[in-house]
Amino acid sequence: MTDRETSARTGVTDQIAALPMRWEKGGKLRVLMVTSRDRGRWVMPKGWLMDGKKPWRAAEIEALEEAGAAGFISKKPVGVYHYDKLMGDGTSLRCRVTLYPLMVERLRRRWKERGQRRRHWFTPGKAAKLVEEKELAALLQDLARKPERRAALEKLRKAA
Repeated sequence: MTDRETSARTGVTDQIAALPMRWEKGGKLRVLMVTSRDRGRWVMPKGWLMDGKKPWRAAEIEALEEAGAAGFISKKPVGVYHYDKLMGDGTSLRCRVTLYPLMVERLRRRWKERGQRRRHWFTPGKAAKLVEEKELAALLQDLARKPERRAALEKLRKAA
C-alpha cells in the first residue's frame, strides 16, 4: 500500500521534521526553530516525504533548506506529533509528523529559504510555549524536564 493509499484510508498524511539542537558551553540545550511562511508561527523545519530518500534524510534536507542548519541527524525519531495543515484551497489536511533530532554543527549564512523565514535558538521550555501543536510542545517539555530524554540526546551528541 502506498503512502497516498494509506492517507486516503486513514485521513492522515505523513510528514517529516528535524529537531535541530546544540549544547552551549555551559551545557544548556538549545533548539533551533524557524518561522512558518504563512503566519510567521514558530515551527520545526518540516516537509513531505521525498521519493527515493529515507525519512531522516528528507528531514535533514528540510533543516538545511528552511533553517540553513547542517549537522548529524539521527535515523531514530525522537517522537511524533500531529497538526492540521491549511491548504491553498481552504481545506485542511491532518498530518502526522515524525521528528528526527539533528545535532547542528554549522549554520549557513545563506540558505534556500532565508528570505522567507527567520530562525532563532530557544531553550526547549521556551520553544514548547511558542509552538501551537500540543504534542510537539509536550515533546519539547520532555527535553526540558526528563533526564532520560537528555541522556539519549547526549549519546547522539557524542556519536556526532
